[in-house]
Amino acid sequence: MRSAPRLAGLLFVVVASGAVSQLDLMAQQSPGTNRSVAFESEESLPKDDFSDSRSRLPVIKRESLDERRRKAYDDALAAAMPGSVVPEGVLAIRLHSSGVNVRWASPLGRRLTELAIVATARERDQPYEWSLHEIEALSVGLEPAVIDVVRHHKALKGVGDKEAAIIQLDREVVGHHKLSSETYARALKIFGETNLVDIISLMAQYAGTATRLTAFNQQMPPQMKQLLPLPFTPPDDIQPDSRSRLPLMKKPTQVPADLYAREIAPTGTGPAQITQHQGGRKSLEAHIGRRLMQLAILVTAREHDQQYDWTMNELTAHKDGLEPMIIDIVRDQKPLAGLGEKEAAIIEFGRELFGKHSVTADTYARALKLFGETDLVDLVDLMAQHSTEDTLLSAFDQHLPAGQKPLLSGR
Repeated sequence: MRSAPRLAGLLFVVVASGAVSQLDLMAQQSPGTNRSVAFESEESLPKDDFSDSRSRLPVIKRESLDERRRKAYDDALAAAMPGSVVPEGVLAIRLHSSGVNVRWASPLGRRLTELAIVATARERDQPYEWSLHEIEALSVGLEPAVIDVVRHHKALKGVGDKEAAIIQLDREVVGHHKLSSETYARALKIFGETNLVDIISLMAQYAGTATRLTAFNQQMPPQMKQLLPLPFTPPDDIQPDSRSRLPLMKKPTQVPADLYAREIAPTGTGPAQITQHQGGRKSLEAHIGRRLMQLAILVTAREHDQQYDWTMNELTAHKDGLEPMIIDIVRDQKPLAGLGEKEAAIIEFGRELFGKHSVTADTYARALKLFGETDLVDLVDLMAQHSTEDTLLSAFDQHLPAGQKPLLSGR
């Protein structure tokens, strides 16, 4: 194990619903379960994890950051409970990024960042994201032969080292929710720490975008060809103008702040159109409550096999009133018989969205009837956020705080 200075005092973690202290985590275990899961300890960490951060990235020192990122460090630390030593989890991982708009400004260049995006779209079977970014990738010089390797899941023989590393990263962390030590070490050697964090962050971002696009069945305009072979036929429950399940909303187009950034989505379609239907987190909490929000987070963590996100949020879910029986149904992927309509709808929606990469027309219609358009868009956005975070947590092998019992069995 690589050595690093021990943290003094207690570790604290920030979760989506608020900060929870290590004392709280230790005091709360999963009610209603008798699972014999070993406690995580420093001795159990893989060789490529640091003992202080409990991940593949070392604890970052505030004094090593520029002024802008020092503010990000302070904001992350302020979000934790009083007495916290350092940011942890996703917030700590993000501090290792360059802070640039990776897609447009990474020193790796547009050719490789577009490769990362199409490889993410491929692993999520996302036809809209793939089709637009295949066109973009070709325009910035990515070779058709490399694109075909991604499109058809071909072997990486003959592909350049950087291209092969990006494709393999995507196949493992986005496709299988786990990144091997060998693949990580190879990518770290090729890209260096900052560029690696940036490129995986881009993959994670577009995994979240794919979540939103798939949930609302976003299709290409009829005059544009869909370029990704899919293992299923997408449902046909789309609006003719927006080409998605959501009606077209006409609002002024925002001019990108980045001089070189530009919108490639056809008018009236894509992530920006979906975002216009949102009410926001406060609206969602007011309408459906924290209990069901925590259920959506747990479903996402379960479908990503993400131990850290699951355990931190299972603890919070109990506080917010989510019943142990429902948590066990999600954890053990049990049938939904006997559940309330809303609970069953959230679980089935998440299982299809992440497990099958397609939400059936019936599942969507049921969720829309139960939650309404705005709350459903916000629920999907919550799942998409955690899909992004779960990708980062898995890629950098974030382990639980020392002494915290893992609550997702089999991981």
